[in-house]
Amino acid sequence: MRMILPPLKERRTMQRFLSTFFQEHRPADFNRAVGALCRFFHLKRPRVEWFEYIDWGRTAGKTYENGKIHLVHPENWKNGRKYNSERQWVNMVFHEMGHYVFWADAERKADTFAFRMMRGNGVNHSRSNGHGGAKNGQVRHKRRSPGR
Repeated sequence: MRMILPPLKERRTMQRFLSTFFQEHRPADFNRAVGALCRFFHLKRPRVEWFEYIDWGRTAGKTYENGKIHLVHPENWKNGRKYNSERQWVNMVFHEMGHYVFWADAERKADTFAFRMMRGNGVNHSRSNGHGGAKNGQVRHKRRSPGR
């Protein structure tokens, strides 16, 4: 599936606004990130409502057919969750925006959209190729202790 995404520079800017919102809770930062995404796709802004928890804490966000998005606010995301990192919250926002942008086959496309929006954005970005850090097909072998 070919997916059109904003350029990496714009994706990093959106992620930076969302990270700032996660840390400082200024609505303008969230609005700038969502606004930039909607401008790129030529969509009207979704109506976003904030909640302490959704679906008894099992769901972090929900997108409806009428364009309304329910999200767990970062202040509440940090409390009472096993996985409460900033990166996961930003990924969840991109996931719900993916639902908003792509309606057909929504779940698979939203996951792909969130993954691709996050790719290349992290400072601690590590490429996982299934070889535990080995590159280009190299296989790392465990060293034996000298007595064996």
